[in-house]
Amino acid sequence: MDPFERQMQFVFTLRSRGVTNAEVLKAMEATPRERFLEGIFQDRAYEDTPLPISCGQTISQPTVVGLMTQALEITRRCKVLEIGTGSGYQAAILARLARRVYTVERHRRLARRARELFLDLGLHNVTVVHGDGSLGLPEQAPFDRIIVTAAAEDAPGTLIEQLRENGIMVLPVGQSHSVQQLIKVVKTAQGLEYTELGAVRFVPLVEGVAQDVLD
Repeated sequence: MDPFERQMQFVFTLRSRGVTNAEVLKAMEATPRERFLEGIFQDRAYEDTPLPISCGQTISQPTVVGLMTQALEITRRCKVLEIGTGSGYQAAILARLARRVYTVERHRRLARRARELFLDLGLHNVTVVHGDGSLGLPEQAPFDRIIVTAAAEDAPGTLIEQLRENGIMVLPVGQSHSVQQLIKVVKTAQGLEYTELGAVRFVPLVEGVAQDVLD
């Protein structure tokens, strides 16, 4: 399959599985997923499946990335916080939609690689922070949107506090070894509004900074 056909098939798969927002599809089409993978997994970049990356982590299934991004309802004015940079794929898509993206990663090696990739791709509105994502990024709060790419038992209060009124957070919730539920949280003056978006499976949200062997 030539690259054009592959891209057409990729977008068709996304559309058929519920990713219908034109701006999100455009951002995903413009983001080369193979750049966020290594070795033999690069050849599988356009399969709709999660794949392994360094530090025992995974790059999310493209459909899930699309659905989470779509649920955020990002505008060009938005300042976005991502918890769990991983390969950087999700943040790269956010960067094509938002004014500013801050992404926090607990593994130094992943943070460093993502930072290099963003520079290579000319994405200069992304700031990668090596740190404890469970704490958020209070010095840059409040955020218009927050996305968490690891599962907590509930929406963390620390992150809710850093979300602007009328802001949106999208995250998986549930026990780490069972099927989790993807939820959308809207912070209103009256309280929090929750919407369930479907079953997913993510790595658990872990407190602290990882002690990587080759830091």
